[in-house]
Amino acid sequence: MAAGPPGRGAVGLSDGRNDSAARVHASYPEAVTPTWTEISTLEELVDLVGVPHERAATKGRPALLDIDRQWLAATPFCVLATSDADGNCDASPKGDPAGSLVHVIDDRTIAIAERPGNKRVDGYRNVLANPHVGLNFLIPGRGDTLRINGRARLVSDAPFFDEMVVKGKRPILALVVDIDDIFFHCAKAFLRSGLWDPETWDPDHLPKRAVIAKQVENDPRTLAEMEDYYRTDTYSKLLY
Repeated sequence: MAAGPPGRGAVGLSDGRNDSAARVHASYPEAVTPTWTEISTLEELVDLVGVPHERAATKGRPALLDIDRQWLAATPFCVLATSDADGNCDASPKGDPAGSLVHVIDDRTIAIAERPGNKRVDGYRNVLANPHVGLNFLIPGRGDTLRINGRARLVSDAPFFDEMVVKGKRPILALVVDIDDIFFHCAKAFLRSGLWDPETWDPDHLPKRAVIAKQVENDPRTLAEMEDYYRTDTYSKLLY
């Protein structure tokens, strides 16, 4: 194992993101230490973590089972992970009422609805350059999740859009994913974090969304205007 050099930025970043990492290191030098021990080979990683049990190593499947279809029908939320041709990554949340987020086309193909957003479409830009995606489907209160890895394409219209209508609105587009691998992931991360335990929740510990946006996004509106914009009853009108 090799010692990690001080001030090392993220590998493969572009658009000034290495500069941002350097600024973070300059601002917080205590976060960088030459005593880091870096894992640089697969052998080192396996020596440290161990070898997965056969059940874990072989649990992936290439097609949906009935329980997978049930899970996808019940999930209101997923995270879509993508990477562009240079390895720059994105992880985007997707959410809709259960039954409207995912459309099962067949045992090897699903579609995810896209709704109005900030128009950055970072993940979709990545898909156009590199079709490989990872998806993690959550159900509130459940610690286990359903994961799907596959290859995606963007579709601007299809007959199945009519089955994904929410509040009278069809999806803007759909991400169609050809499944390569599907499996259930255990609940350990959720149990460690206490994510679904209300006693661990403290949403007011940090500033409200309007305050954060005013501080970091150079928005010309007044704080009062932004607080009005981000009120749940106001913001909810922009969802579809």
